[in-house]
Amino acid sequence: MTTWDQLSAALPGGPLPWIALGALGLLLLLALRLAALRRRRILRQLDPRRITLKDIDGMLDGSDFERYLHRLFEALGYAEVHRTSASGDFGADLVYEDRYGARTVLQAKRYAMSNPVGLSAVQEVYGSMRVYGAQRAVVLTSGRYTAACRKLAAYNGVVLLDREDLDGIIASFKSKRPEDAMEIIEREAEETPGELRI
Repeated sequence: MTTWDQLSAALPGGPLPWIALGALGLLLLLALRLAALRRRRILRQLDPRRITLKDIDGMLDGSDFERYLHRLFEALGYAEVHRTSASGDFGADLVYEDRYGARTVLQAKRYAMSNPVGLSAVQEVYGSMRVYGAQRAVVLTSGRYTAACRKLAAYNGVVLLDREDLDGIIASFKSKRPEDAMEIIEREAEETPGELRI
């Protein structure tokens, strides 16, 4: 009697279903391992010590930018840094407490320089202040702002941080000067440009 005949007699249904089950188990383990490696690669890509503006420009969507900022703000030492849920965020992507204890809402906009951030970003983040009990509102973009956006932000005390500011934050963090990065983030909103004409 051959080994194959012995396996056929010993296993209910013969050896083929058991071989198939074993192969399926190995495929499942391989898939889990690949998923873990992919997640580790993504987290490594969002490492605040490694990321550059070029990396931010190459991110597939805004949620990667939000995750990166979450990790960066934690690494800078901000307290109570939370990402809001992707849907129903009420206009804020991050909520954190600054060095002075002010609860702050931040909207992240990963935009190209050719596509400036408009009024809606200021309207949304300003509206989210009440929802999250915040004293400060910030919009941070990898691009730039329209003139109307800057004006509305000044009237409402919303801090606008653009590509140049983001570059300064990243450079300060990488140079082990987190206080300098925080100074950029925590600066005051621009002065109100006077009354609006109706």
